[in-house]
Amino acid sequence: MAEPEKLVILVTHGPSDPVMATIPIVMACAGLASDMQVVVGFQGLGVCLMHEHEADTVEAPGFPPLKQLIADFLELGGKLLVCNPCAKAYGILDSLRDNTELVAAGRLIAEISTAKATLTY
Repeated sequence: MAEPEKLVILVTHGPSDPVMATIPIVMACAGLASDMQVVVGFQGLGVCLMHEHEADTVEAPGFPPLKQLIADFLELGGKLLVCNPCAKAYGILDSLRDNTELVAAGRLIAEISTAKATLTY
């Protein structure tokens, strides 16, 4: 059987912009529901969404709560990659939510270079 197509989504918006923080996870869930392999990478302010319970407070009008979307994404088999230097810059290295993986630029480039498409929010 063929390997499913891969979609990489980069999240650069944080909790202060609930809509732009939520849309990429909605798209990620849609990708998984479409039988794609989906990897979500958090960079810049986006890493703040992976700080322990930070995403639990993010709700954008018209969308399910981000906490639920992330739970759905993980349940469907998605991967959450967090930029290590960004997490260090924001002082959250030791307080990331469960089910995240700290990565450097090389890992994100490897994921992107093997993906069918990359979306950035």
